[in-house]
Amino acid sequence: MRLSVLVFLVLMLFATSVSAQSDQAIVVTRLGSAPAVKASNDYFTGTAYVDSRFKADAPARMAGGTVVFEPGARTNWHTHPLGQTLFVTEGVGWVQHWGGSIQEIRVGDIVRIPPGVKHWHGACPTFGMTHIAITELLDGKSVEWMEKVSDQQYSQGNTPAEK
Repeated sequence: MRLSVLVFLVLMLFATSVSAQSDQAIVVTRLGSAPAVKASNDYFTGTAYVDSRFKADAPARMAGGTVVFEPGARTNWHTHPLGQTLFVTEGVGWVQHWGGSIQEIRVGDIVRIPPGVKHWHGACPTFGMTHIAITELLDGKSVEWMEKVSDQQYSQGNTPAEK
């Protein structure tokens, strides 16, 4: 039930953010219409796949996609000029802001990262995690990538015993 409500909210958010084309048409992007691509080692540690489901078409600023993290995979430290919202759809993951504790995230959780907050997110060591990520662009930019999360930083999390 919670997952269906989450999916409904994400779809409503998406529907209200897609800008109308010149003929005011509704755009439907089918699941699997574009293949997910392996995330760049420049910005991720471990194996992750990114499916950029929608891009911001002016005047809209909202963009988003699905990210699938295999166990142990994670983003680099990064910030977003207008913040980021994550909707966890599968598995168990972790999120941490600079100087804070690692927090566990699970299916149905919604994570709101405020603008400019240095953070990372990804799967825990024993389970994969999938989330839908929504960001807004400021002057055409949605993310500022930084250094990798070290193994020492990552190892500070408490590994869950079960999903």
